[in-house]
Parts: sequence; C-alpha cells; structure tokens
Amino acid sequence: METLWNKGVETPPEVTRFTVGNDPDWDLRLAPYDIKGSMAHVKMLGKTGLLTPAETEELVKALEKILDRILQGKLVIGQEAEDIHSLVELELSRELGETGKKIHAGRSRNDQVMTDIHLYLKDVCRDIARMTARLFTCLQEKSELYKDIFMPGYTHERPAMPSSFGLWLGAYAEVLVDDMHQLGAAWQQCDQNPLGSAAGYGNSFPLDREETTKLVGFGTLKFNSIAAQMSRGRTERSLSFAMASLAGTLNKLAADCCLFSGPDYGFMDFPESLTTGSSIMPHKKNPDVWELIRAHCNNIQGLPNQITLVGTNLTHGYHRDYQLLKDLLFPAIDTLMDCLRMAILMVDNLKVNTSILQDARYDQLFSVETVNRLVMNGIPFRDAYRQVASSLKDGTFIPEKDIHYTHTGSKGNLANEKIREKMALALSRILDQE
Repeated sequence: METLWNKGVETPPEVTRFTVGNDPDWDLRLAPYDIKGSMAHVKMLGKTGLLTPAETEELVKALEKILDRILQGKLVIGQEAEDIHSLVELELSRELGETGKKIHAGRSRNDQVMTDIHLYLKDVCRDIARMTARLFTCLQEKSELYKDIFMPGYTHERPAMPSSFGLWLGAYAEVLVDDMHQLGAAWQQCDQNPLGSAAGYGNSFPLDREETTKLVGFGTLKFNSIAAQMSRGRTERSLSFAMASLAGTLNKLAADCCLFSGPDYGFMDFPESLTTGSSIMPHKKNPDVWELIRAHCNNIQGLPNQITLVGTNLTHGYHRDYQLLKDLLFPAIDTLMDCLRMAILMVDNLKVNTSILQDARYDQLFSVETVNRLVMNGIPFRDAYRQVASSLKDGTFIPEKDIHYTHTGSKGNLANEKIREKMALALSRILDQE
C-alpha cells in the first residue's frame, strides 16, 4: 500500500488492515467533497504563486477527470491507497508526475478530511431538512383533513380529555419545527472552513484561507488553526444531537401509531400491504414498519453519547480515534433517512376511525367540559369539580359532547398556518444559505 506518510519502513499487513479500518468504504461518499476541496486549494495555490498557471490548470483538469469517475461510480479505493486523500494524490502523481506531487503543499490530511466532512455534513443537513419538510407537509395535510374527527387524549396512558386527529397530527408537525432548529444549529457548525489549518498549527506558506472559503462555498472560516482541529468530533456531535432529536419525534409517532392502530384501540388503520402477517396466525396485521422505525430511532437517540465517548479524554489536536466517528455517524445518517421515507409513506396512507368517542367507555372524557359549564353558570370551580366527581362515582354522569374550542392551538383553532410559517423560517436557515 502506498501511503502519504511512507518513509521507507514496511508496515505489517495486519497493522495496515487495523488502522485503515472501513475508510475505503466510507471515504467513497467523501470523494466528491475531497475533489471540491482540492480544486479550491489548487486554485488558491495558483493565485498565491505557489503553483504556476500551467500547473494550476493541469491539476484542475486532472481533478475534474477524477470527479467524473467518482460521479460515474468508477472510482474504487483499492489496496494501493488507505483513504480517498491518498488515492487522489496517487492518481495525480501518476498522471502529472512531479506536478501531481505539489498539491499537498500547505495542507495536511487533518484539515483535508475535516473539510470533506464539513462539506458532506452540510449536504446531509440539507437532505434531512428536505425529507423532514415532506413529512411535515404530509402531517399538516392529514391534520387539516381530520381536524374535526375526535379521539381520546391521554395522560398517564389513561383517557383524559377529548382530543382530535387534527390536534394530534398537527402536534407532530410542530415538533418537527423544533427539530429543524437543532438541525440549523448543526448546519452553522458545519458551515465553517477548516482548510488551511494543516495539522492544526497552520504553516509558513502564504495561504489565502479567505479565498478557499469562498471557492469551496463555506459561510465563514474556522479562524484559529487549533480550533479548526478541535472541531473534529464536535461537528459530528452537533449533527448527532439534531438527528437524535428528530429520531425522538419519529420514535414517539411510531409508538402512537403502533398502539392506536391495534384492535384494542382501533383509532386508525393502515393498508394491509403496509403491514406484515404471521406464519401461524392468519388474522394478524402487524405494524412492522412502525416498530422498526421505533427501534432504529431508539438507536439513533444513543448516537450523541457514542460520539461523545470517542472524543472523551482526548487532548487538543488530531487523534486517530476520530476515524471511528465515520463508523458511527455515516450508517446512522442512512438509517434516519430511511426512517423518514417510511414515516412519510405510512402517514400518507393513514385512515382514521371517525366515531371513536361515540363509544360509551369514553364518556368520562367529557367530565372537564361539564365542570367548565357549571363554572360558566356561576358555580365555583372546586364545587363544580366535586359535583361532577360525585356523579361519575354514582353513575349519574351524563356527558355533554357538544364542545367548542376557540383559543389558538386548540381543537377548534389548530393554527396550522402559523406553524407552517415557523417551519418555513427554520428550513430557510438551512436550505436558503447557498
């Protein structure tokens, strides 16, 4: 294996396998970003006179060829290179000779991989935001469709007060807004350029880091070179917290749907094609999609702790420990995107029971309404409360099911339009930046 740090000492193959790990697989998704950062670096070197115009042009054209192979799925990180950075320099050196070897002036793999990860995670933030926006729209549409259909509301997993499908679905839509605020914070952390910090202490070349920031498309620099290195692990952790927040929302939605679609509740139903059966019980319609969303999202909620532990007790500067962050974060990104897609499919096919509260077992849900009406007629609240409690106990309670809610955020005034405005603002901080 040809390594960038080879000094003529042969490394045992088992050491190489252990230290390289899964980088050849994960680095393929970083490959386009590595080329983007390399192009910006080359152009900056040319502008500052560290490369001649001819060398700059040669390197840019060679990088474009490599990018074409990446986009066509033809680039493979084989045994000749330990990561994408090594492979790109090896390819350039093969094609351009001495000129290809000049690309690494003024940078280290430390700032190179951070640049790749920052660029990749910016795109991940966008992808998650767009997919979440689709789920948000789906929830809001269902909320409007079923806004007048009542369902039980629960506290302590016991029937509490009348709710509605419009209120329930709209709640998940608004909670997604909070998740997008967290994702926006992660975006801000990713949108800082570490390129030029080299191994973490800068270098004596007259680099123009502001130029590479502009060329690569970052919003700002990570100015301090040590701080740039310290962003490794912190950036991944910031995104993991946003992912965990979103996963928590999906997990709770999945738990509700598993419970409420069961025959003992019967509040909602999904097409049989979106459920699974049993090898022995012909009547079963199992909510496996929701159950797997629930389980996957439980795992993702543990991601911030896993990422935090990788960086715990490490001094400032680069450590090889950080390589393991790819193994943790990259699969979780794929899983979260899959869960979002499946949640959209399931919510889009949701059908609800329109007569749930006609069942007498839910009559007690209206006890608060009866208390409120007594209060409106001049009876002190505590006396009204005790009067209704007594009627519930002796079996004389008669529910008054003609209820009217008008305040903002209630069953009769969902404020979905206001929630859409909040989401549009939250998404704009991620999607409208470039």
